[in-house]
Formats: sequence, structure tokens, C-alpha cells
Amino acid sequence: MRQIIQTNNAPPAIGAYSQGILANGFVYTAGQLGIDPRTGKLVEGGIEAQTRQAMKNIAAILKAAGTSMLYAVKTTVFLTDMSSFAEMNKVYLEWVKESPPARSAVAVKELPLGALIEIEVVAVLPVVPPSSL
Repeated sequence: MRQIIQTNNAPPAIGAYSQGILANGFVYTAGQLGIDPRTGKLVEGGIEAQTRQAMKNIAAILKAAGTSMLYAVKTTVFLTDMSSFAEMNKVYLEWVKESPPARSAVAVKELPLGALIEIEVVAVLPVVPPSSL
């Protein structure tokens, strides 16, 4: 089973990819920049603002797929400047404080549109208890 996930609450793909894919109970998001889906532009305010918007975009994609960050099992964070790690981490923790997923963070030379950060997530679908079927 493979299903494309698409929502207007996250920026549309700017290339040949889907916002997310649901496959065999896992949701894979495309890397999300700090783009405001209403304007199509990167949010202003530096790494914290871009991190917050990227996480909002991820949350919207996961919601469209029927899951949330509570069910995230792996995130990958791409930073153009590793000295921004602490600022990014402060905002990231707002989204994963209950049960943080495994995470990698890597420095990259540059990102599309001059973004400072890109984040991708793998999450699972919640298990429906048999009593609620």
C-alpha cells in the first residue's frame, strides 16, 4: 500500500516529490522548509522562526495522514550552520517533549530558497485499540 499525502496546510511541493507518503503504516514526510503555506515564502525571524514553521508544516502533513508528532519515530534535521543547533533544538523540543523520536542533525552547504533549516520525519499511524473498532 502506497498513498500520497497532500494538504493545503503545508507548502506545495516545489519539485518532483510529494509532501508525504503513507506506506505500510509509516508516514514519510518530504523535507520541510520554514515556508508559510499562505504566502509561499520563507518566514522571517531566523532559525527559530524557520524551525517553528517547518514543524508546523510537518504537523499539517502528519495530521492529513492520520497521525502526529507523538507517533514520530525518526527525524532528520539539515542545518546550514551547525552553530544554530541550540536555537533549533529549543524550538524542536516544543514539538517532541513528550516522547522524542530518534534524530539526526547534519550540516549542509545550502538549502533550497536560501533556507536555514530543513526537517523530515518518519512517523507511524496510531494503533486503533480493538475495543474501539
